[in-house]
Amino acid sequence: MNETATATSITDLQRFLLESTPTVPVYQFLPALLGTALLCWLLGAFYQRWGTSLSNRESFSRNFVAIGMTTMLVITIVKSSLALSLGLVGALSIVRFRTAIKEPEELAYLFLTIGVGLGLGANQWLPTLTAFVVILGVLWLRARNAAVDEGTNLYLTVRHRGAGATTLTGITRALQEHSSGLDLKRFDEMEDGLEVSYRVRFESFEQLERAKSALAALAGVHSLSFVDQEGIL
Repeated sequence: MNETATATSITDLQRFLLESTPTVPVYQFLPALLGTALLCWLLGAFYQRWGTSLSNRESFSRNFVAIGMTTMLVITIVKSSLALSLGLVGALSIVRFRTAIKEPEELAYLFLTIGVGLGLGANQWLPTLTAFVVILGVLWLRARNAAVDEGTNLYLTVRHRGAGATTLTGITRALQEHSSGLDLKRFDEMEDGLEVSYRVRFESFEQLERAKSALAALAGVHSLSFVDQEGIL
């Protein structure tokens, strides 16, 4: 009796797994797909403007829309089918993600992109939109505070013709007098002179102008190059 009941239960389970197919109304699927694309596009624009990653943010953010829409499609298809859900687990077990994530911030934005796809794929509009707005608000406040704290940071390269033991000291002293922060990043000494690279912090354009004038007044300074830290990427 028990064996018969067990066999019947297994048969019913097999029939359920084989016959259960997802039914996704188009009027629900299409708005969710377009909403995912819009939110991921906004997230990409936000990341380009307020992100602090040293990688190419524009190139990286182009993947947000595709990742979000793909995630939304997968969740929409499998959410109403146990068989497809189990199949997805098996498929993902052989997938290996080998692209290196260089910075934690990139991982955070990827998780947010996937979260948008998951939320709208599960038809959870209100929690997804609320979380999206709140998270972007927190990231915006953090980025604004970091910008205020850091001031304007530039990479400065000074090329000097003529060797001398006091050359580096003179350049560094001139910058220290007319900047709010100074870090020596590179120093190259050549036969006809030297090349020095700094990361310099300025609080205003007037301070930058005074530093430039002080460096230009030094004998032997051949050229100056100020580059925004984002502009070298």
